[in-house]
Amino acid sequence: MKNLIRLPGLIDPHVHLREPGAIQKEDFQTGTKAAIAGGFTTVLDMPNNPIPTVTPEALQQKIDLAKGQLFSDVGFHFGASRESIQYFSKVQDLVFGLKLYMNHTTGELLIEDEFVLEEVFSAWTKEKPIMVHAEADTLKKAISLAKKFNNKLHVCHVSLKEEVEVIKAAKQDGLNISCEVTCHHLFLTEEDVKRLGSYGMMKPPLRSKEDQEVLWQALTDSTIDMIGSDHAPHTKEEKTGKKIPNGVPGLETTLPLLLTAVNKGQLSQEKLIEITLTNPKKIFGIPEQKKTWIEVDMDESYVFKNENLQTKCGWTPFAGMKVTGKLKKVVLRGQLVFDGKNIFGPYGRAMV
Repeated sequence: MKNLIRLPGLIDPHVHLREPGAIQKEDFQTGTKAAIAGGFTTVLDMPNNPIPTVTPEALQQKIDLAKGQLFSDVGFHFGASRESIQYFSKVQDLVFGLKLYMNHTTGELLIEDEFVLEEVFSAWTKEKPIMVHAEADTLKKAISLAKKFNNKLHVCHVSLKEEVEVIKAAKQDGLNISCEVTCHHLFLTEEDVKRLGSYGMMKPPLRSKEDQEVLWQALTDSTIDMIGSDHAPHTKEEKTGKKIPNGVPGLETTLPLLLTAVNKGQLSQEKLIEITLTNPKKIFGIPEQKKTWIEVDMDESYVFKNENLQTKCGWTPFAGMKVTGKLKKVVLRGQLVFDGKNIFGPYGRAMV
């Protein structure tokens, strides 16, 4: 007997679909196929492409390129830069969040100037989150700015005990702050880097076992609100080349890893739905997908294999890992889009 359960279509608020500008790594078609194969019917795409999403024209280019290519629904985040502040009022109804890079990033999106940072927080809508990285100094600065200008703040890929403590204190202080964690920080540690080599290089890096235990506790006690895969594919050639980029794919491995945690009693089914649907939907104001659901077999075990992946990069740091809980079906707006083996479509939409 199969132990089949039906869940809502999941949301990933943090993916890098790489189009335009880096389609050797991923594109709208392969990235959203990976989303569907992972049970995600909605993903939110980050702005730090080689051609960054910092003007209405760059946003429109993404929307145009996505037409007819999407297997899941895709929403977009806008990028904060010194020059992009002037466009906030034009784009804020078309996007789900503003990504602010206050430390090193891919592309020219770094803002360190105090005055410009104040302008960003002041000018951005209070209805949608400003997304920041969790590094200690910049996190505290972002919290004080969000407090000053009454913004919604969302912290990406929390990985350290100290970051959890800062966020917990800000929540207790009444700040409108949310945060996410990746599955690579929940299921891998710095010990795995020896085995993985360059395939275990990401930003933030893998952390200690102690940090990982704190992340699980923070997920359980709702300090951490959601999972964001930070799906950041790079080709095998890039990951084994001279200048190794940070980042790992994650769309197809997130759900099976979390289902395995449910099977082990580390996570409840209710908490799984909360962190992969309810919270991202509420925090980012994502519209309802009618007649949309996924079906998983909670008892089926299998091993992650690179050759079975939909992502264009064709590898995962979890290759060889055994998981229990397999996606068997995905239905998007009443349309079968995944039958456990094949993906049908494209039936996805750009959410603008």
